[in-house]
Amino acid sequence: MRHKQIRFVVLLGAFAIIGIIAIQVYFLQNAWNIKEKQFVQTVMIGLRNVAGQMSKYNQTALPHTNPIRQLSSNYFVVDLNGVIDANSLEFYLKTEFDKLNLQTDFEYAIYNCQTDKMEYGNYLTQQGKSKQNVLSANLPKYDQYTYYFGVNFPLMRNTIIGDMSVWFVFVALLLVSIIFFVYAIFVILQQKRLSEMQKDFINNMTHEFKTPISSINISADVIMNPDIVNDPSRLFTYGSVIKQENNRLNQQVDKVLQIARIENHSFHINKEQVNVNNLIIKVVENCIANSNRKLIINTNLSDSVGYILADVLHLTNIFHNLLDNASKYSGAEPVISITTLRNNRIVIIRVKDNGPGIGAEFQKRIFQKFYRIPTGNLHDVKGFGLGLYYVKTICKAHQWNIRLESSEGNGSTFVIEIPV
Repeated sequence: MRHKQIRFVVLLGAFAIIGIIAIQVYFLQNAWNIKEKQFVQTVMIGLRNVAGQMSKYNQTALPHTNPIRQLSSNYFVVDLNGVIDANSLEFYLKTEFDKLNLQTDFEYAIYNCQTDKMEYGNYLTQQGKSKQNVLSANLPKYDQYTYYFGVNFPLMRNTIIGDMSVWFVFVALLLVSIIFFVYAIFVILQQKRLSEMQKDFINNMTHEFKTPISSINISADVIMNPDIVNDPSRLFTYGSVIKQENNRLNQQVDKVLQIARIENHSFHINKEQVNVNNLIIKVVENCIANSNRKLIINTNLSDSVGYILADVLHLTNIFHNLLDNASKYSGAEPVISITTLRNNRIVIIRVKDNGPGIGAEFQKRIFQKFYRIPTGNLHDVKGFGLGLYYVKTICKAHQWNIRLESSEGNGSTFVIEIPV
């Protein structure tokens, strides 16, 4: 898929998700309000019936047409004309709530004029069982009534949530659908990134192989000329070119196979005692000897570093990769410095170049496989984007830490920290 198409799909999906969530929240809120109103209406009806029965029991008339006041979402007070008998009130409350199928815990209390407190209360469970001394709170008074009782429903929210179980199932299904969609978008973006990386790898590999193949082809054409036999020096020169370019191709193939072995976990770390400074000197001499341009490598090696436990082959490859990377990205006159030092029980190796540096937006991805800093259609720097990935993988296998210190215009420094 093209970048614009993927962006359109992502934006369309984002708007769809936001719209679906908004609609779901709207309907869920409305459903909650409806359930809450139904609960309140049911409680009002039950308390109205209880008030009527208590007035008959006291042989008094109700003081108001609607003696019930809702003081909060789950607390109600009922006004009566006369003293309230606690046992009769509890019986009527249980009976009316059972008739209305109001299956939830509730607590009640009766106002005492003499003490000016809510007293004679009880807590009744959903099964109608009494629990003494478990009142959720001191039920508040209502100053406008003289003879009244209050009823509180501490589990009102739980009851409404239970009645809305179907809605929450739909919400769960919606969340699963959203997670699936987000995962699908993530897979699409990941596949796109892998496709781009594969395309870049093929382009880089084409440029890497094209030059040596062309050189070998030209040299072979010259050698096939019968007159070349009469010019041994020229024959040796072109034979050397073929040999050199063949070695170059083998090195590139070995890099790819090396990464393949790492991906298949078929490589092994054979640790042995290695003198870091001596190994660095050998790698530096080899790099300078094999470089096809002027290369300055300064070394500042501390004698306190000594030996470390490492795979000498992979450690050699790490130094070669870091020096090769520094050489390629340091312009026409590369100047590289290698520093070693020991800080307590940690050996620190720093490889610094005088290149253009790496922007902050690229530094997090610099160790990813096949990743190369975007340069448009320019391919002036050869490589597959595997060197730093290999370095990171080998450091991780040794349980070493490697990090990049860089800023644009100030070069790059790769720091390896080795516990000893």
